[in-house]
Amino acid sequence: MDKLLIIGGVAAGATAAARARRMNQDIDITILEAGPDVSFANCGLPYYIGGDIKSRSKLILQSPESFKDQYNVTVETMTEALSIDKNNKTVSTINHETGEKKDFSYDKLILSQGGKPFIPGLAGGDKSHVFSLWTLEDMDHIHTFIEEKKPETAVVVGGGFIGLEMVEALRKRDIKVSVVEMAPHVMAMMEGETAGFLQKEMEAWRIGVHTGRSVTSIEDHSVTLDNNETLNADLVLLSVGVKPTLQLAEAAGLTIGEAGGLAVNEYLETSDKNILAGGDMVEVVHTVSGHKLRIPLAGPANRQGRIAANNALAVDPSDRMKYKGAQGTSIVRIFDAVAGITGMNLKQALQAGFNAEAVAVRKDHHVSYYPGGTPVAIHLVYDKDSAQILGAQVYGENGVDKRLDVLSTAITAGMKVQDLGELDLSYAPPFGSANDPVNMAGFAAENRLTGYSPSLTAAELEPFVDGKKLALIDIRDYFTFQKGHIQGAVNLAPEKVLEELAQVARGVTILIVDEDGKTAHRVVRQLRLAGYEDSLFISGGYPGLEFFGRSGGFQFLQIPMKAPDEKSLLKNQEDPSSLEAEHDSKGTAPLDKTTALVVDVRTPMEFAGGAYPDAVNIPLDELPRRVSELGQTDREITVYCATGARSGYAARILTQQGFSNVTNGGGLMQMMAG
Repeated sequence: MDKLLIIGGVAAGATAAARARRMNQDIDITILEAGPDVSFANCGLPYYIGGDIKSRSKLILQSPESFKDQYNVTVETMTEALSIDKNNKTVSTINHETGEKKDFSYDKLILSQGGKPFIPGLAGGDKSHVFSLWTLEDMDHIHTFIEEKKPETAVVVGGGFIGLEMVEALRKRDIKVSVVEMAPHVMAMMEGETAGFLQKEMEAWRIGVHTGRSVTSIEDHSVTLDNNETLNADLVLLSVGVKPTLQLAEAAGLTIGEAGGLAVNEYLETSDKNILAGGDMVEVVHTVSGHKLRIPLAGPANRQGRIAANNALAVDPSDRMKYKGAQGTSIVRIFDAVAGITGMNLKQALQAGFNAEAVAVRKDHHVSYYPGGTPVAIHLVYDKDSAQILGAQVYGENGVDKRLDVLSTAITAGMKVQDLGELDLSYAPPFGSANDPVNMAGFAAENRLTGYSPSLTAAELEPFVDGKKLALIDIRDYFTFQKGHIQGAVNLAPEKVLEELAQVARGVTILIVDEDGKTAHRVVRQLRLAGYEDSLFISGGYPGLEFFGRSGGFQFLQIPMKAPDEKSLLKNQEDPSSLEAEHDSKGTAPLDKTTALVVDVRTPMEFAGGAYPDAVNIPLDELPRRVSELGQTDREITVYCATGARSGYAARILTQQGFSNVTNGGGLMQMMAG
């Protein structure tokens, strides 16, 4: 094989190119990228808009120049692939900057064109204050609009990952935000209990949450919903989903799969064995359900790019790697609230044919006696017949990612619920507890599965109690009970439950509610040992009920929904003088404008950690407005950064500004090595 051609240069494509070069130093590798940027951190775009990421240049992972220098990979940006000739193994393209049309030949072709935001055909959807977010260019347009137009209100259409991340980003820009989601709750793939936790955090920040609603039209400063309600909107962000980019593949006659993505086999080969594919455009096997589906996430895309490159270059079929699939592990943060999911939710598990049920546990993310502990909740889905773990969701303020990754690994390993209880997880007071929430989830599932301690999740409560003769007992303390409880519940101390039930007929179902499920479990065991066999408790405690109700989950059960205490930028944002701000305020000392100059285009914080001798620091983001400080355009200038990616952009900027003697010095290590 002499030529590898890759169409699409972000996640899967960039990874494929790097992997291919590490496997073979001699072949010709070319990336065709339709946009202006290659290998950028698209997952970081909302965090730049919101101000968490201060430097735009930190989002640039590679540039065409650094790809060439480090990997000897040719990157053709602004180059759209128009058609694939499978018989002659060529791709016809057009460069949208120059208008040049050109054919590229290949021995193996990797498609990694990803997807694009789905833009609904709304009246007013083409207005100048309506945006989507997918590329650096999209991010720049939104950032510029906020800087120049100073919008006071915004509506985010779509309550998925990007939608919620942008809700936070816009609120951090001091914009009043509403989110509109057509599904019954935000994060539609998550359980109502998990979504309600996120919704409560948004309500604390006074975000308007409009679920079960859709936008019908967009006006200059407002949107109209399907119930004729009008929301103020100086800025509108459309984030209603992603559709795979398949036009090129379809025109080439490649097979499209049952889930609407490009069909690939376990080796990531398409219906043409010389064309492989990966990333958001393909459909893969869900490792738990076994069904084909699209999983547009960065992690799977990068791994698919690596495997596709390996298989494209494999000399012998036995050298090929199999892609086993993905289970959709993902996580989102909105302000202080974090939630993640792996595997299937309960509804998906039942639809896939499993005899599934779930439990919930709630426990501080580290021991309660160590300062700073906050609750973390786990919703665990498993098969009742095999005890196999099918999925999990985790939510809280701290320690969510740790538990989610453990559970993701457990699912991948094919563990059963009993195995969770035996996991030997790290423990010290600042980090966890002797029985981690993951262990506790295993215990709770085993207890329910065996009938040792039966329980119900929040989602099961309403169907369970409908028409049933029930003794509903809330064993939380009096003051907590008074703040909110299920209508009709009786408040008893745990120690008094057996005494009070002496007057109750044994045929009555007894349902116990507490704060986290722990004490309720103990009481249920006491009741069952005393002969009250029809007794059970709410898995995960009362907060799960409140979260589920907040997401609109209950139809007739009445649970008070108190407005959460207000959070705001002033109350929650510390404002220490950062090192970067300190450097920015001081600026750079006047430069000698005649001698050779070395310019470090990293951030001030990176520069302060160590720099090339006598280099001056002009961050890449500031370079366009500070070129006047550099002197004559024929001056000898060397630019460098951490890896060579940002300096490639810097060299291009200076060349475009007329500087004729500019050298890209690459990364700091390269500069120091001379």
